[in-house]
Amino acid sequence: MRITGISTHVVGTPWRNLTYVLVHTDEGLTGVGETRMLGRTDALLGYLREAEANHIAGSDPFAVEDLVRRMKYGDYGRAGEIVMSGIAVVEMACWDIKGKALGVPVWQLLGGKVTDRVKAYANGWYTTERTPEAYHRAAQGVMARGYRALKIDPFGTGHFELDHEQSRYAVSLIEAVRDAIGPDAELMLEMHGRFSPATAVRLARDLAPFRPAWLEEPVPPENLKALEKVAARVDMPVATGERIHDRIEFRELFESQAADILQPDVGHIGGIWETRKLAATAETHYMLVAPHNVGGPVLTAASLQVGFTAPNFKILEHFNDFADAEIKKVVKGAPEVVDGYFELSHEPGLGVELDVAAAAEFPQQQARFDLWAEGWEKRAPK
Repeated sequence: MRITGISTHVVGTPWRNLTYVLVHTDEGLTGVGETRMLGRTDALLGYLREAEANHIAGSDPFAVEDLVRRMKYGDYGRAGEIVMSGIAVVEMACWDIKGKALGVPVWQLLGGKVTDRVKAYANGWYTTERTPEAYHRAAQGVMARGYRALKIDPFGTGHFELDHEQSRYAVSLIEAVRDAIGPDAELMLEMHGRFSPATAVRLARDLAPFRPAWLEEPVPPENLKALEKVAARVDMPVATGERIHDRIEFRELFESQAADILQPDVGHIGGIWETRKLAATAETHYMLVAPHNVGGPVLTAASLQVGFTAPNFKILEHFNDFADAEIKKVVKGAPEVVDGYFELSHEPGLGVELDVAAAAEFPQQQARFDLWAEGWEKRAPK
């Protein structure tokens, strides 16, 4: 079997474009992959056109390791977000083809399952007025849908510092959310790399009474020494990793032990197998894995293949019940959250299929998502 070519389909919303790639073969089997780019969708499409000619067309879709290696190192330079995302969408499509050809789900090809379900946490649910009352109602709505975990960034446009008034307001939002979800649900605290170490530590201590499940990206991701400083001074798990695009670049994080939970994005770090390798290394350092997942149903299905096979997989992020829920119709067999969990699928490959006609109903947009702009949390058109 050989790859004959690829086709790309962009599903657009005002705040995110989802790029779907179909990988076609000479035996009629087609696989699908997905990633979400912010402000770089056209760059990704351009890269994929070149990579198709240079690396992808004519390749054996079963030889996933070889194709990833050639795409990463076969063009002299250093692979970053665009290249690793391009690799990811093609890589997961190849796993999809391989599973379909053999009649088994991808998780079976990764060593088999270690669990029958993966816990989900909701994101994108707080697209409402930024008040304690509105957040309380919205969080209750999340629980009513069966979720037992959710994530929130309550810090507005905070950057490096957050004054006393803004800090108290952020605390009031988290207090309202904890009251809404009860004492047992998990509440993930997101900082989006906003703060200096001192500010992050102060806010973590202010919010500790509400028992966050983790403290996510407390400082900008480029300086791991700053993250070490935070980790040494807070009494809650630290999570990070969504903006690291190469498995090798996690080395310093492993060495420093500055994080408890790693959050690779399967759509940005080279795909399913790269993420599974990272999870195995994390296991040797007693770290958990909880992938960043701001994509649609295909990226969710790909992330779940790792979740069903990795003993140290904690939980999976899910946007698509709350933000742009209508895009779920572009994929047949989209994974659904039932009573707070994704259940194991026995469908071959990734178990999902792109509906090209439905995808065409959501054309590419000039998507913007600016975390430093007022009202960013509403994810609404500007």
